[in-house]
Amino acid sequence: MAFKKDSFMGTMIFTVTLCLLCSFMITGTAEVLKERKLVKKRDELMRNVLLAADVDLSGDKDFRVLFEKDVKPLLVSLDTGDIDSNANVMDFDPRMAAINPDTSSKPKKDTAKIKSRADQVRVFKVFDDNGKLRSIVVPIYGKGLWSMIYGFVALKPDLNTIENVVIYEHGETPGIGDFLNDPEWTSQWHNKQIFDDKGKVAFKVVKGGAKEGDVHGVDAVSGATLTGRGLQRTVQFWFGHEGFETFFKKLKASEV
Repeated sequence: MAFKKDSFMGTMIFTVTLCLLCSFMITGTAEVLKERKLVKKRDELMRNVLLAADVDLSGDKDFRVLFEKDVKPLLVSLDTGDIDSNANVMDFDPRMAAINPDTSSKPKKDTAKIKSRADQVRVFKVFDDNGKLRSIVVPIYGKGLWSMIYGFVALKPDLNTIENVVIYEHGETPGIGDFLNDPEWTSQWHNKQIFDDKGKVAFKVVKGGAKEGDVHGVDAVSGATLTGRGLQRTVQFWFGHEGFETFFKKLKASEV
């Protein structure tokens, strides 16, 4: 049946067709942007893990190739220390897992002030060119003064000595909290030890500056005492009983 385009029916058909076309375009664009966002997120993860492991990314080196060649991602249960060998580790979303009641729990002693902790976390084994274990990179996050601070800490194979640290996200006071990303400050972490001789977490951010020979302390920054204290408590939480302690014990036992 013919109809006039200026009629009510013609107007309705035109409107519905236009709405459907716009909807398809928006959906398609959203899918493309979603995929690009996931790629960018995965790239940032790979770069941060490699930087935490102190891998040289200068020049024309492709960090994706280096990651694929030298890094083994693991999904670890914090309660048991077991590794989920069937997991798609790179697509695991730790933040969603931390807020989902089915995949998280409330810490008994929430020194990091995170409110809930994911039952599983991503851990990364980094190997050198000879296939020998270079470091273990683990994620940390906790409350600073104003914001959550997110980073990675790389430990040498002794699972005590720090190789490097990368703080990749925070919302601390601009100009004051910037020390978290200052290579001069983060370099102090190199070769510091997380645990004391009794196996207790001894790492600390020292107000007034760490004394010479202090193997556990790094300097606090004037004006950012609470940010430093929050970071210290974050490290203490994640390397303690509710963090990586069980996993580290299993990993050491498997290498004996």
